[in-house]
Amino acid sequence: MKWMSVQTQDGLRVGYVTEEGALQLVDANRMQDIVEGAAWRNQGDAVPLASVKPVLPLVPRNIICVGANYRDHCIETGLAIPEKPVIFAKFSNTLAADGDALTWPEGFTEKVDWEAELGVVIGRRAKGVSEADALSHVFGYVAANDVSARDVQLGEAQWVRGKSLDGFCPLAPALVTRDEIADVQSLDIRCLVNGEAVQSSNTREMIFSVAYLVAYLSRAITLEPGDLILTGTPAGVGLGLKPPRFLKRGDVVSVEIEGLGSVTNPVEGAVARG
Repeated sequence: MKWMSVQTQDGLRVGYVTEEGALQLVDANRMQDIVEGAAWRNQGDAVPLASVKPVLPLVPRNIICVGANYRDHCIETGLAIPEKPVIFAKFSNTLAADGDALTWPEGFTEKVDWEAELGVVIGRRAKGVSEADALSHVFGYVAANDVSARDVQLGEAQWVRGKSLDGFCPLAPALVTRDEIADVQSLDIRCLVNGEAVQSSNTREMIFSVAYLVAYLSRAITLEPGDLILTGTPAGVGLGLKPPRFLKRGDVVSVEIEGLGSVTNPVEGAVARG
């Protein structure tokens, strides 16, 4: 199923996309309840998608990120091919919905970059799980953009501050359940800037698979329903282009993943902050 959180005249509601392409609302106001497996019932008739406003599909408890997880991305940016996953975090202030503008504090960064990523949403507590059992703990998947301030990220010992500016984690409107995806390691993934494809790859190119990452993380961190794992980005980021290219006011950046839809955000650029 493809689940969405939407703003209606009656407030925030949750629903799923029907086979006819309409939205069937259910008796839940939070996507977290659906992720946790709460019982739900349809409410009313399905409504046209155009009649509702999609918002952020989920507010994750944790956002756990994997860096350097595509070999070609490591090569383009001069990173060593990792022998084990590179783990960092983003914070909830980074969350942004489809259509939200990307901004950053004036004078803070000159190198804001895009990163198309597959997001994995945990649906069942995972603690010390095996790789073979790992995917059974996944609720579903979402397209994400791990926006990064490269000059800040690479100018500090830890990546977190350069990755955690307000609005630097846009998520697509649809949260797609695991059963809808036949093979999560065979999904086309792209990023477009002003309609130009700058990243074009497939999740089969990951160094560490989704199952491996869930198992690896669960050995140290108890993963809870609603936790979001961002699984890395392929080649084609602005930092790796020759010459490098970064987002600027007036740009429009989109991440598309096969079967998951897309997230598109206009770029407003540097803004004064009080």
